Amino acid sequence: MKTLNSIILSLLILASAVQTTKAQEDGNNFKEQFSQHFDYASRVLSLAKAMPAEKYSWRPGEGVSSVEEVYTHIARYNFYYLQNSLGVSVPDDVDVDNIESITGKEEVVEILEQSIEYVKGQVEAMPESRLQEQTELYGRTVNGRAVLMQLITHKSEHVGQAIAYARVNGVVPPWSE
Repeated sequence: MKTLNSIILSLLILASAVQTTKAQEDGNNFKEQFSQHFDYASRVLSLAKAMPAEKYSWRPGEGVSSVEEVYTHIARYNFYYLQNSLGVSVPDDVDVDNIESITGKEEVVEILEQSIEYVKGQVEAMPESRLQEQTELYGRTVNGRAVLMQLITHKSEHVGQAIAYARVNGVVPPWSE
């Protein structure tokens, strides 16, 4: 009986280890996929650099976001989702609530770049367990993965907007040349 109990205990430990390893692999796979999509959408930084400074205040119509407002909006929400839904601290020099009031090409490019590096670093360091934890996002209970999916969806939407703004202003996205 003692041998049977030892075998059963060994099998349970092995099954637990396999399950833990599988969860870690899935988490790493998710983070890798997120990073690939995030990096692809981060091409917007090269577009922000290519856009002439005098076009940063351009907007397609009254009451519609300007070029710089689109870029600062992306930057704000790169910080916002991790801070508000995942409890990740933002750098001391970042005032998330006032990012969208930043103006001027140099300052806008700087905060956009900082937000991109922030997300990349935080997600890379984030343990899989944090991605599984329940949190709040827009009044719904979701896990950390859903927060990151919302972040990439939001960013990608505004990358499309930035591309349209650039093309209307005669700027070809650098990756299209």
